[in-house]
Order: sequence, then structure tokens, then C-alpha cells
Amino acid sequence: MINKELKIAIGSDHAGFSYKQALLEWLPNALVKDFGTYSTDSTDYPDFAHPVAAAVESGEFDFGILVCGSANGVAITANKHQGIRAAICWQQQLASLARQHNNANVVCIPERFISLDEAKSIVETFLTTEFEGGRHANRVNKMSC
Repeated sequence: MINKELKIAIGSDHAGFSYKQALLEWLPNALVKDFGTYSTDSTDYPDFAHPVAAAVESGEFDFGILVCGSANGVAITANKHQGIRAAICWQQQLASLARQHNNANVVCIPERFISLDEAKSIVETFLTTEFEGGRHANRVNKMSC
């Protein structure tokens, strides 16, 4: 079960708008902030990925969720931020490993390649899986430039 105290930043481009809206309705949390987009009109994914990443990087939010068609654009953009470890997840196991081994703090969902039910399962797994630390902590600490 997702912790209702988590602060979650969420955003998408037009290709991820549908799932973003569904995730907003599904997330059991009043502490979710929607960073846009707010329609299916064509947009540029960096306009939404940067604010979500900045909000997580600053510590204002615990986690970020980004949705676009392939998840590649939002992941690449979010990972430009030093304090962000954004992971593209298209299976639950990837979400689990991203958290356990990489301490990922932003999950990137590819709307065009998975079902909404899969997206929900991935998000739930991502938000409920703890970082293992240990040998993984040393590796994660080496990521920043």
C-alpha cells in the first residue's frame, strides 16, 4: 500500500496525458502536485520533466512520476539534474530493482507500450519499495559528477 504521507510530483507531455490523469485519480494521496501538461495538445516534454525533477531534487517532493510516449525523453531530461535518478520502467520488476539497487527517485512510464493497469502496478511497486543500501549505496554515490 502506498504511504499516504508521500509527496509526489507528477508530469507528462501530451503522449502521456491520459495515464497521468488516470494516475492522479488513482493515487491515494492529497500531496500529489500536477506539473502538467493539462491537455492532449502537442507539448515539449522538457517543459514538464524539468519542473518535476527540480521539485524532487530540492526535497520538496519525495518522488516523481513522469509519463510520455516512450519514457525516453522525460528520463533523459530528468537525469540532467544532479540529484535525480530517473528510471524507465515498463515492468514491475524493473521498478523494484530501480528502487532497491539504484535508489531511483523518479519513475518514467512509457504510455504507448504498457497498459494502464501495468502503469499502476509499476507506480505502486516503485513507491513502496525501499532502497537496499549496502553495496548498492557505494554505487549510487558514484553516480553524481
